Amino acid sequence: MNYEQLLDKAFKELPTLSVEKSDFQIPVADSLIQGSKTILKNIDQLSDKARRPQEDIAKYLSKELAAPVSINNHTLEISAKVNQQSLNLKIENYFKTYVVCKECGKPDTKFEQRERGYVTVVCEACGARYTVKIY
Repeated sequence: MNYEQLLDKAFKELPTLSVEKSDFQIPVADSLIQGSKTILKNIDQLSDKARRPQEDIAKYLSKELAAPVSINNHTLEISAKVNQQSLNLKIENYFKTYVVCKECGKPDTKFEQRERGYVTVVCEACGARYTVKIY
């Protein structure tokens, strides 16, 4: 057999790959404004979907919104009035930057090395590795 015949044979024996559709959706903020504070009620859900500690998400939101935050009784209290649209935009940016893989688009990532203001994001689905500036 020549090279081209061997290639044809190899391609015929390859399994057909199905086009995989991801059903991952970035969660929407469930928030309410109470006086001069904004309460994010679904911080648990955000943390579970992102596979990140609540403290990481709280730190990011605190920096992005320029307001102190605290976690109390499975809620995140932001010491500022933040409308739901702005909060959803910040959460979406967090997921796109720190959770969803830039190569394959799947949310199966984890943080590996944290040093000097940067973190290495590793995708468990495709193996991609890239560095992002930490919040």
